[in-house]
Amino acid sequence: MKISNETKVGILTVIALTALILGFNFLKGKDVFTKRKKIYAVFNDLGSLAKSNEVKINGYVIGSVYSLDVKDKDMSGIVATINLTQEVNIPKDSKALISSPLIGSSYIVIEKGKSTDFLKPGDTLTTRVDNSILDDVKAQLTPTLTKVRNSLDTLNMVLGNVNKVIGIENRNNLQQTLANLNKASSALNGLLDNQTGPLAKTLNNAQEITEDLKKNTENINATIANAKTASEKLAALEIQPTIDSLNAMISTFKDVASRIKNGDGTLGALINDKTIYNRLNNAILAAEILMDDLRTHPKRYVNLSIFGKKDKTGPITSPLPKDSLPK
Repeated sequence: MKISNETKVGILTVIALTALILGFNFLKGKDVFTKRKKIYAVFNDLGSLAKSNEVKINGYVIGSVYSLDVKDKDMSGIVATINLTQEVNIPKDSKALISSPLIGSSYIVIEKGKSTDFLKPGDTLTTRVDNSILDDVKAQLTPTLTKVRNSLDTLNMVLGNVNKVIGIENRNNLQQTLANLNKASSALNGLLDNQTGPLAKTLNNAQEITEDLKKNTENINATIANAKTASEKLAALEIQPTIDSLNAMISTFKDVASRIKNGDGTLGALINDKTIYNRLNNAILAAEILMDDLRTHPKRYVNLSIFGKKDKTGPITSPLPKDSLPK
């Protein structure tokens, strides 16, 4: 039997369309050769969930999102058809939620319940709203961003007022102040320079002094020990008897001084009685005159003349000058 060209073209067209449909469904994650169990979940908000996204239980992929359809014209919900690729028992009280990680695609998470009755094909999962990490971050950042905006507005107002208040002269003064601050900073940097700054020199001197002290530690310890020994010896001395003797001497001196002041004894009478003082002075003067006369005219007192010649010189009545006396 001869097949016409038209028939061949038709058969090839059907085969191509079939392959195209199968390939398209395969790329979408649909297995057209295997009958899959389908369950449903109704969400109020899909977020970034899309077709072919994964469905997980305890982090394990058990299926994918087959389709997303509007529940009704009022948009009361969106029905997600879940195509289960794994034979698993899902308790009827399990709940489905959409997880939206910071990195990667969104997916449906099924939280297993504790019921002993399991979902059958065509059943609908209970859903709940899950605040993803991104949603939490957004919720926490929103008040902060609002405050930042308000702060920026306030800052703009303040800067505007500052520009109005600060004139050209004040701006020049401000620039001069900043220049002075730069100079002060440079001077401070020079002061704190690790090599040549005064502070570095002071620290080096302090370090040298410390090293010298370390080298003379033994001498210092010996000096301290000697001082300690001397202090102990001084503490061990009987100082009280010496103090008592000094007190007795002071008392005796006070008694003698009191007697002299009161005229008791020869010394007291001599000091306090003018008559005795004058007599003693006259006696000393007469003795001095006698000695001078004796040295000047010894013959008057010792007459050794054979012929009995007398010394007719008159007696001395006052002391002679020291340089006129015979030697």
